[in-house]
Amino acid sequence: MDGMKLKGDQSTSRAMNRRLILNLLRREGARSRAEIATITGLSPAAVTFVIADLIEEGHVTEGKAVSGLSGRRPIPVEINYANGLAIGFKLMVGSVECVVTDLATNPLASMRLALADRDPENVALALAEAIPTLVEAANRPNALLAGVGISMPGVIDNEQAVCVRSHRFDWDNVPLARMLAQRVKVPVWLEDDTNAYAIAQQLFGLGRQHRNMAVLAIGVGISCAIIIEGKLYRGANGAAGKFGHTLYEEDGRQCECGKRGCLMAYYSEPAMLRTWRAAAELGAGHGLPEMLGAMGDRDPLVTSILEQAGVGIGKALANLVNVTDPEVIVVGGEAVSFGEALLHPLRSTMSKHTFRTAPPLLPDWEDNSWARGAAALVTQKFFDFETSSGTVGNG
Repeated sequence: MDGMKLKGDQSTSRAMNRRLILNLLRREGARSRAEIATITGLSPAAVTFVIADLIEEGHVTEGKAVSGLSGRRPIPVEINYANGLAIGFKLMVGSVECVVTDLATNPLASMRLALADRDPENVALALAEAIPTLVEAANRPNALLAGVGISMPGVIDNEQAVCVRSHRFDWDNVPLARMLAQRVKVPVWLEDDTNAYAIAQQLFGLGRQHRNMAVLAIGVGISCAIIIEGKLYRGANGAAGKFGHTLYEEDGRQCECGKRGCLMAYYSEPAMLRTWRAAAELGAGHGLPEMLGAMGDRDPLVTSILEQAGVGIGKALANLVNVTDPEVIVVGGEAVSFGEALLHPLRSTMSKHTFRTAPPLLPDWEDNSWARGAAALVTQKFFDFETSSGTVGNG
C-alpha cells in the first residue's frame, strides 16, 4: 500500500479512514485506538483524529477503562447504534411490513400496514403517514431519523431511486423515493427487496464476515442477490439476481413476467402451494399454515412436492455457484419455514452438481429480516460513503 499514492484531497482520505474504522468496529465490536491502528495500518494520529470526529458527532462512544494486573488497559471505543433511527418499508402487494430500527438494524418497533391499492401516489401517502407513528413507537426521543429505506420486488435504478419495472405492482418508471422524500424531508432509498435483504445480511447478519456470498430468497418469487468483494452486484440495469427467471422448463408454466417455464413459476412459495392444492384437490383456503401442518404430519404428497422443489432449485443454484463461487449462501424468505424438508434436498442436489465443494447453506430464521433489509439501506450509507446519497425532497 505504501508505494501507492491515494489520489484526492485530505477530505477523501479522511472519508476513507472513517469508513475503514467504522466497518472495523461494525465487524469486530469494541476496540481500543491502538488496536484500530494496528489492524487498519493507519497511523495512531489518523485514528485519534477520526475517532474524535465520530465521538463529537455521537456516532462512537468510549467504554470504561479497565484496570488489570498490568496497569490500566486502553479505553475501547464502539459504535453508538442508538444515536440514530432508520425506517424500513418492505412493499408487498396489499400490505407493507414497517420497522423502525437503530443503526444496527435492531428492530425497536414494527407494524403491518394494509395497502388499499397499487397506485403510486396512494402508496407514497400511506408510507408518509406511517412515519410519525413509527418514530414515536421507537421511543428514542434523542435519536435522529437518519432516513427511510423502501424495498420492493422489481428492477430498481438504485442511483435514481426509481422503480423501472415491477411485474407484481405493474409499475413502470415510478420515482417512489422522490415521491416520499417530498413529503417527509429525510433521505429516502429504494432497492429491490432481495438486494436490500442481502445488504442487511452483509452488514449485520449471517454474511458479516464474508466478502463473497449469495443471498437466496424463496418467497413470493425466487431471487438470488450476489455480493462480490463486499459489494452488492446490481448489473448494468439493476436487474441482476433475478434467479427465479432462469429457465426451468421449455414452454412450461406461465410466469408473472409473461414468459413460460421460469423457475419461480414452479418453486416459489405460492407456486408450491398451487401444486399442492391442485394435486390434493383442495380449495383456495389452504395456505402456508395448512401446508406446514401437512408437512408436520409427514404427508407424502407435501414431502414429495418439497423434495422436487429442493432438487429443482438445487440444480439451478449449482449452476450459479459454478459461475460465481460464493463463500456461503444465506437462504431466507417464507419457504425457509419448510425447514429441512426443502433445504436437505436443495443442499444435497446442489452439492452433487457443483464443480468444487459446495458452499454452506445458512438458513435465516429471523422474523423481520425483510423489513430490516429496507432499514439497512439507510445504515449502509453510514458505513460506506461511496453509496448513492439517497433521494431528498425539494420544497
